[in-house]
Amino acid sequence: MFRRRLTLVLSLFASIVVFAALLAAASLAVSERQVLRGRVASDIATGFIQLSAQKQRLRTWVAQVQLGVKVDDGARAELQSAMQGTLQRLKVLTVQAMELDSGSFAVDEYRRRSAALATLEESIAELGRTAAKAQAQVTGRGLLLGQDSLLLARVFDMADDGEMRMLIAENIAREGAAVQRERAAADTTLAWVRWLWLGAAAVLAGATLIAAVYFGRALRYPLLQLNEGAQALQSGKLSHRIPLVGHDEFASVAQSVNALAAELEQHRERESVQRQRLEDLVAARTAELADALASLRKVDSQRRRLFADISHELRTPTTVIRGEAEITLRGIDKPASEYREALGRIVSTARQLGAVIDDLLAMARSDMDGLSLVREAVDMDELAADALAQVSATATRLGLRLGPPPASTGQHIVSGDSLRLRQLLGVLLDNATRYSRPGGQVTLMVESEADSAGHTSAVQVVVSDDGIGIPPDELGRVFERRFRGTAARQHSPDGSGLGLSIARALADAHGGQLQLHSTKAGTRAVLRLPLASQALIGGSLV
Repeated sequence: MFRRRLTLVLSLFASIVVFAALLAAASLAVSERQVLRGRVASDIATGFIQLSAQKQRLRTWVAQVQLGVKVDDGARAELQSAMQGTLQRLKVLTVQAMELDSGSFAVDEYRRRSAALATLEESIAELGRTAAKAQAQVTGRGLLLGQDSLLLARVFDMADDGEMRMLIAENIAREGAAVQRERAAADTTLAWVRWLWLGAAAVLAGATLIAAVYFGRALRYPLLQLNEGAQALQSGKLSHRIPLVGHDEFASVAQSVNALAAELEQHRERESVQRQRLEDLVAARTAELADALASLRKVDSQRRRLFADISHELRTPTTVIRGEAEITLRGIDKPASEYREALGRIVSTARQLGAVIDDLLAMARSDMDGLSLVREAVDMDELAADALAQVSATATRLGLRLGPPPASTGQHIVSGDSLRLRQLLGVLLDNATRYSRPGGQVTLMVESEADSAGHTSAVQVVVSDDGIGIPPDELGRVFERRFRGTAARQHSPDGSGLGLSIARALADAHGGQLQLHSTKAGTRAVLRLPLASQALIGGSLV
């Protein structure tokens, strides 16, 4: 319905525009015709005035001839030609005026103008012949005689006083009145056109205003409702419905939008359910993947630590074996007893190496803290002497002096795993020899530690060196895995930074403590182990 009304109004506007265009074309044609009529009337009046002026100049020329004044011979012909041209132009303008206005008055005007032009044409021809005769007489005789002069003056006088002069004056007066008449007609036409256009503009403006008010009222409410509905859908309010009823186009659009909103709302609900289900599945899978990733990271960390520990733990025994062999083979032949002692140490170290390899394989399945210890009574004096003997080859090769082995007192018995404790002392002595300067000294002492009551409660093993020392800012990090200080890396680039970490783990596994004290003059490693019980001491000692 609204479309039909809109089509009707637009058709009406189109008709008004077409009518205005036709009216404009007609007004333009009338105005143009009226302007042309006024211009032609003005040109005719101007032509008669020019003709009168040209006749007067020809009379002046003849007067000069009568007086014997020397004149230009071509001036007469030029004046006669100008008068003929003016006369021909007046004939053309007369025909054009007749074509522009074909009424009875125009026909009478055309006849009068034609008769006047015919008379003027004869008079102009007679003036031309008389002027030519006068010029010929002057040229032949040198002076115009009295009889001829009187004849020539009579011709001009008769023309001036008679028909030609009166005819030109009448036509000038008549054409001037025609010009005024055409101007008045042009003014009347322009006024008519102006009022016509003002009326048409008023009608068009009124119709436009009425249509604008009508359609503004008719469109404002439905467009407002449609806009609110679109904004609600854009903001996600799919439950909003456009309250437009009826049978027009806006109601149809509102129904379509409401149906679309209902469909979108249903899709959103289904999507929300599916999204929640998918989120639950993703959360479950993410948790599973997180657990798997944590397990993989733990396994990878253990693998990396295993490789690092393998690299570190295998280096020390193999270094001892190589050192024993090099010292034994160096120099002159030695007694068989020395060879047997060296081979015995190599066998002992190889046995230790095998145990280390077994432990490292076990570390592949568990962390070091989880390693089981085979506890027994261990004499730390003998264990320290063996550790010094194993490192002696390395110390000799590095140009170091080892302190004397501790005396066997039988009082420094601890409960522990001899292989682990041997490994622990080996790490401490290896660090002491590795980071000592050539010519330096490494000592190992085993002491008893008494409690507040004066009873021996612990065994203290001290490994001292006068090497490069550890800076204070790095001393708190030396037990971290893979940590090596700047001076340590510069002094011995091949270290891995795992020895002290493993040593502390072994000390903790035995219920002991491991501490480092360092200055620029050297480093002291203090291992404190609890004393074994009397029941265990009564067993076999290693």
